[in-house]
Amino acid sequence: MGLFVSPFNNLLCMLLGISFTVWFTLLLVFIIVPAVFGVSFGIRRLYMKSLLKVFEWATLRIERGAKEKNHHLYKPNANGIIAKEPTSLEEELKEIRRSGSSRDLNEFAMSDIFYFCRRGVESIVDDEVTKRFTAEELESWNLLTRSNYNVQHISTRLTVLWGLGVVIRYCFLLPLRLTLAITGVTLLVVFTTIIGFLPNGRMKNFLSEKVHLMCYRICVRALTAIITYHHSENKPKNGGICVANHTSPIDVIILASDGCYAMVGQIHGGLMGVIQRSMVKACPHIWFERSEVKDRHLVAKRLSDHVEDKSKLPILIFPEGTCINNTSVMMFKKGSFEIASTIYPVAIKYDPRFGDAFWNSSKFGMVNYLLHMMSSWAIVCSVWYLPPMNRQEGEDAVQFANRVKAAIARQGGLVDLLWDGGLKRSKVKETFKEEQQKLYSRILVGTHEDRSRS
Repeated sequence: MGLFVSPFNNLLCMLLGISFTVWFTLLLVFIIVPAVFGVSFGIRRLYMKSLLKVFEWATLRIERGAKEKNHHLYKPNANGIIAKEPTSLEEELKEIRRSGSSRDLNEFAMSDIFYFCRRGVESIVDDEVTKRFTAEELESWNLLTRSNYNVQHISTRLTVLWGLGVVIRYCFLLPLRLTLAITGVTLLVVFTTIIGFLPNGRMKNFLSEKVHLMCYRICVRALTAIITYHHSENKPKNGGICVANHTSPIDVIILASDGCYAMVGQIHGGLMGVIQRSMVKACPHIWFERSEVKDRHLVAKRLSDHVEDKSKLPILIFPEGTCINNTSVMMFKKGSFEIASTIYPVAIKYDPRFGDAFWNSSKFGMVNYLLHMMSSWAIVCSVWYLPPMNRQEGEDAVQFANRVKAAIARQGGLVDLLWDGGLKRSKVKETFKEEQQKLYSRILVGTHEDRSRS
């Protein structure tokens, strides 16, 4: 018996060795080396086009099956409310009082209550804020269980296709992507640590930029990310601040694979802490201790000192302060717009058909989220570099932030919202309620004063 076990073990070891050699060679030739030189063979885009054809076929099968079984597959995208043109509070009150006995705005009328009741019901039914913190609803199924609404049971062919997709994503794509992610992170830690021992100068900066670009491009391939960059002539320059809408932690990788940035963030422990400590040795990133994050003056000074040095990389900041589901842009924090520096706006728009990039941090931890990303079909997105913007004369930081936000929303096809993204974890501030009360009060008092003067 032992005579047969030894040759079998030797054969198994030889096959495993050959498999590992072939696997690593393919990674080196088709992924790692192209990432080093910033070239692509077009394999990912061909893969994306093939997926689109599969999705179209699956959608047709679903629609046909729905007709045969006579039932609805998807949740309605609209909620039945007919959108009205935005009107002022005063105009709304006049319209309500037109049919009542009191048409004067100089005193309180019981009919005014109906306006506030209606607005309250509309806010509950068609809440434009909290729905930005959940995954974007798809118009068609992308063969992922997390977004299927049980449609894989429509037909046998569709069930087989869905099962084949599970095998491909978890048995082939996931191991490949994990290998690439580990390779990219390992190379980033090792090379930036080595570069950190070099004296400051052009050579160190040059090597640091090349290493960061190479490692981020490997990480991009770990997500099978297909990225289209527009208007590269507007890419952020040294001494500036790059601001972008925020959907996911991978926003950093998406942007950093096309250019180098100085990151801003809080110091972490564990693996993230190891990566941060190695990165800052090769490049002047700005990391804050937990106790320093709430010190606005300290943060502003660190940022100002960085942008004053025109030899340093542009700072990358996400002013929303939290992840939004890529359907809108929410309020920008004014801190980064108070600094006397050129702002380089960037709009990022993901295609949810291939995989939902939104990180719902209240529902998924980082590990679970990354597992979802690496088991999706792909991450497809477009990045627009907008022309640089500067603060205008007489414009305060809030107005400047809103102007930049509006430009990003307009370019990315996103909804421009004034609400604070912090509402994801906190209640509406009392000041928002007081603003509505003051507005109503000003209408009553202002109308009364106008009549007294006349």
